Amino acid sequence: MKLESLSPDNLTAVFLSLGILLLSAFLFGKIFTLLKAPKVIGEILGGFILGASGLYLIMPDVVSGIFLNFQEQGKILNTFYQLGLIFLMFIAGFNTQINFEKQNIKIISTLFLGATFIPIFFGYFFIDYFKESFIGEKGNDLSFSLVFLIAIAVTSIPVISKIFFDIGIIKTRFASVVLTTSTIQDLFLWILLNVAINTSHTSSFSIENNLLTAFVTVLLFIFVKLLANIVSKFYFSLTSIDFFTLSFILLFLSIGLLNTLHINPMYTSFLVGFLIKNILQNNQELKEKIISISDFSFSCFIPIYFALIGIQLNVIHEFSFIMFIAFCVLACVFEFLGCYIALLSLKISNISRINFAISMNARGGPGIVLASVAFYYQIINTSFFTTLILTTLLSSMIAGYWLRYQKNKNEEVFHKF
Repeated sequence: MKLESLSPDNLTAVFLSLGILLLSAFLFGKIFTLLKAPKVIGEILGGFILGASGLYLIMPDVVSGIFLNFQEQGKILNTFYQLGLIFLMFIAGFNTQINFEKQNIKIISTLFLGATFIPIFFGYFFIDYFKESFIGEKGNDLSFSLVFLIAIAVTSIPVISKIFFDIGIIKTRFASVVLTTSTIQDLFLWILLNVAINTSHTSSFSIENNLLTAFVTVLLFIFVKLLANIVSKFYFSLTSIDFFTLSFILLFLSIGLLNTLHINPMYTSFLVGFLIKNILQNNQELKEKIISISDFSFSCFIPIYFALIGIQLNVIHEFSFIMFIAFCVLACVFEFLGCYIALLSLKISNISRINFAISMNARGGPGIVLASVAFYYQIINTSFFTTLILTTLLSSMIAGYWLRYQKNKNEEVFHKF
């Protein structure tokens, strides 16, 4: 078997484009870090300035020569895009921790219901208003509606945890409640997204098929948790290289096999990360070594993934500022009201309700993943893709600056509600 190889000129174009994407993501990521804003925003902006709304406007031939030098270059860059998404979700699964402390169970369950179902209920009445402007070529009523409602309710685990870490409240009771709630919420929303993707592949609506997809997705999570509990009881000794190799084998084989069952690679990567994390719960040495996979991914594949998201944004030709404002305001207001109204049933301070509501509005990584996956499967168009990314960035920045302000004003609000 002989593999077809790229010409020297093709190789030059591929590595030059990857290097420029990574450099731009790195520089703007550093700038936003200095501004105490989420690094991911800078990495997306790093790609944005290279795209149709950036350098391409003044140097179209140069930009095309770098990123569209030959016919298959887009597919090669898309491979790195997929690898970035896979490793991002793998690491998200590994870092997922569902922690039910007795004193927090009531507030977690109330916040989950308020942050998830109330915004979805409100959002349902606005689907038709946005559908004509935002639906993609392969989107249908059900797939678009699910993506639209997920976009309104989604909360970011990575971004909000990074915000908590940066301002020094990661070990507070407030952080524990928000992270546990958002973890449960994201699991529920990933199930809905998997159903939406499968629905977009079929020309006719089938309740049985969609229920089967949801059932298999939930069953897989339960199976992974049970399997991890069994395997974790056995002691095993592996070198770092062997452990990493076996982890990658499990990751890639799982994606390939479960994809035949219409389980999206994004969700599969999350499950494998969650499985490995739970298998290693009694093996602290190997658990710490997984950090090297995270460090490598966040230094290479993931910044390229975010930069490639940014380069696809088009705020000039395929974007409606009015529709963006309308969706952004609706999404943030519905999420805020959902959390605030639900928390009125609990005896906590008003400022705590506001802090929870603003924190659950930080859409971060999951919001970006939702936008990129839905756009990849053409459930949504470029306009909605850009709208979702900008909404994600704006909501994450607001949450970060608000919580930092509250920390400087009175740190005690994060310990006592």
